[in-house]
Amino acid sequence: MAPPQSGDGGGAAGDLLETGLLAASAVKEDEDAGKTTTSGRLADEQGTATTSSRVRRGARHVAAQLQEVFLGTRLFPLFAAVPLAVAAQHLRLGRAWVFVFSLIGLAPLAERVSFLSEHIADTAGPTAGGILNATCGNVPELIIALFALHKEKMEILKWSLLGSILSNLLLVLGSSLLCGGLANTGKERPLDRRQADVSIGLLMLGVLCHILPLLSKYTNGTGDGISSSGSVLELSRLSAIVMLTAYFGGLIFQLKTHRQIFEQEDSSESGSTSGNDDSSSVIGFASAVIWLIGMTVVIAVLSNYVVTTIEEASESLGIPLRFISIILLPIVGNAAEHAGAIIFAFKNKIDITLGIALGSATQISLLVVPIILIVSWVNGIPMDLDLNLLETGSLVMTVFTTAFTLQDDKWHYLKGFNLTLCYVVIAVCFFTIKALPTPKKVHA
Repeated sequence: MAPPQSGDGGGAAGDLLETGLLAASAVKEDEDAGKTTTSGRLADEQGTATTSSRVRRGARHVAAQLQEVFLGTRLFPLFAAVPLAVAAQHLRLGRAWVFVFSLIGLAPLAERVSFLSEHIADTAGPTAGGILNATCGNVPELIIALFALHKEKMEILKWSLLGSILSNLLLVLGSSLLCGGLANTGKERPLDRRQADVSIGLLMLGVLCHILPLLSKYTNGTGDGISSSGSVLELSRLSAIVMLTAYFGGLIFQLKTHRQIFEQEDSSESGSTSGNDDSSSVIGFASAVIWLIGMTVVIAVLSNYVVTTIEEASESLGIPLRFISIILLPIVGNAAEHAGAIIFAFKNKIDITLGIALGSATQISLLVVPIILIVSWVNGIPMDLDLNLLETGSLVMTVFTTAFTLQDDKWHYLKGFNLTLCYVVIAVCFFTIKALPTPKKVHA
């Protein structure tokens, strides 16, 4: 048997080596492909986990905001009246039910608007933030007034704005002084008269602009009712321009030239109190703006229901329309100011309480009223500043009583008790008085 050739053996060995290298290379490629697939799968899983984690965090953040907005107030059970009002309107359950549910639903919405405006106002400083807070607090009154103007319900429009001023000066301020005085008997801090004097002076101007149209009716010697009404209308429109000028002059005084008068007390106290609240709050600036817009839309819907059904509800419930407009509507609209003023009075921070009550009343008198009158002027709707004799007398006595109450730097529960009783007397008066005949409309 012949031995194998050396060339054949070398070729076979080379083939085996090449086959082994190819096999090893294939195994390595398979391993690399497997690693690539595994790493891609892990990356996909990580991306999915990251997305789901973001979704969970977003959901938790939204749930926390919902809890803070709706459950963060003691009035949260009243939110149930909002869908009930909408259901009563669409199911035609009766005008009285629509009015009652709408009125109840406005209370927590007004309080939450003030709460959200505080978050927005934190970036504006104490004085500017307080003005912004008062502006947002008057949103319900402004919206109700605009709807009443659109439907040309002039008496309801005037009564609701008058009632807001009376409520802020007598009920909000009076109950705050009463509760704060009882809680801090013997420890009352002196109040800063400078802030009160500025607001009282502006309110006196507003009272004058309401008195003159009323008096001009009795001093016009022509005997022509249409001519007299025309002069009252012209005087009211010119007075509205003066009132707006006075309000913006007061803003320049507070925010620019004499801001130290209004911020020296608030900067230390309100900053320390609001800092603790903001650190635990989950609502930022953008979220507060979005929530505020949504709340305003809902307030507009309910305000339309209130204005539409108030007359039928007055007849069904047996409550005078004047009492509902002057007393009930402002109490609901001023829920935010009322709660905030009492809380600060309990904490013996009476200057902040004065800023809330007097600031809101001043803004209604010198900003909201003339704006509504100018809007009616532009739209050709006759509206004047004549509130009739009884209403004007109530306004005059309210401003003078508040001025005398705050004439010194002392405060105690008896002053608040007197203011609250004054509001009770006015409420009883408007509840018992009979309706006046509807005046004739005078076109511009």
